[in-house]
Amino acid sequence: MPLKILHVEAGTNLYGGALQVCYLMRGLNEQHHINILVCPEDSEISRHASDIAQRVYAIPMRGDADISLIWRLRNIIRKEQPDIVHLHSRRGADFLGAIAARLAHAKVILTRRVDNPEAWFQIRIKYRLCDKIICISEGIKDVLINEGIAVDKLACVPSGVDTQKYNLSCNDDWFRKEFALPQDCRVIGMIAQFIARKGHLYLLQAIPNILSEYPDVRFMLFGKGPMEDSIRAQVMSSGIQTRVQFAGFRDDLERILPCLHAVVHPAEMEGLGVSLLQTAASRVPIVGASVGGIPEIVKNKINGYLIPSRSSQAITDAVLELLRYPDKARLMGQAGRELVESRFSIAAMVAGNLAVYQRLTAA
Repeated sequence: MPLKILHVEAGTNLYGGALQVCYLMRGLNEQHHINILVCPEDSEISRHASDIAQRVYAIPMRGDADISLIWRLRNIIRKEQPDIVHLHSRRGADFLGAIAARLAHAKVILTRRVDNPEAWFQIRIKYRLCDKIICISEGIKDVLINEGIAVDKLACVPSGVDTQKYNLSCNDDWFRKEFALPQDCRVIGMIAQFIARKGHLYLLQAIPNILSEYPDVRFMLFGKGPMEDSIRAQVMSSGIQTRVQFAGFRDDLERILPCLHAVVHPAEMEGLGVSLLQTAASRVPIVGASVGGIPEIVKNKINGYLIPSRSSQAITDAVLELLRYPDKARLMGQAGRELVESRFSIAAMVAGNLAVYQRLTAA
């Protein structure tokens, strides 16, 4: 029997968790299940989802303090009568969404995408309201177990990546023209929001030491965020501004990633990291901090290097190793592609979520 799932996603941009919701709805739609989407008004996902959700409710969603969201969601849930309400994000969609689902007497699942600890009252109240919690990595699952959530309430379903989309070769002429890069330089990338926990500072500290051995290397920082100005100031004060490019948010990473020699991800906390899945699918080795769900994507000395968090020296050593041995770097990139195809496909992500739905509705 087809299931009717009401998805709640509070993200406004079409990347990260919101993109995963679209992948999930498309996969469910192909198996003849019914998707209803509730999302913020004037959001990218509201426009993108019109062909994969039977109905889209684009409503005001103003974050954790928007108490009136409870009543807006409750009314939609009562109208739609779904088999399951699936809450996909935070910013009010998790706690307030769980209250709304309970008031409407609906079964509710929450997907947890981050690994940072939460306040005790959130743990005791929010998760008690949910029938099931889906963690996108074993690292997140371990965090919740340590916070006292019962193991039988948890399921691990990793995020998925479009392995067909991220399977291109590098168009070197386009890449160098697009970013005004010298012909023979190698490029190291970092793809992350400009926020403290992503660890840009540690990469910036490593760059002068890397340049002392390979002065032709360029570094590209992709993303946006509140700390961009302070990171730019750090680049200037370090005297590395001619070697570091701020590339902004790009929606064509599938073209860019194959042209990078490596991607560095020195995060202090990370639930899983969709950009890392995209990187591995593109056959690019990764230097990643050993936190959260990163060790589930980066296998040390197989598809990259797993390093201690907050260590600029470890970043230096790992990047230099990849630069010194390009053949080894290529083999690591291929191993990353194989890992993603076996564990992190969209089909596997859809099947994992559907299995949780079916177990819950059969209970």
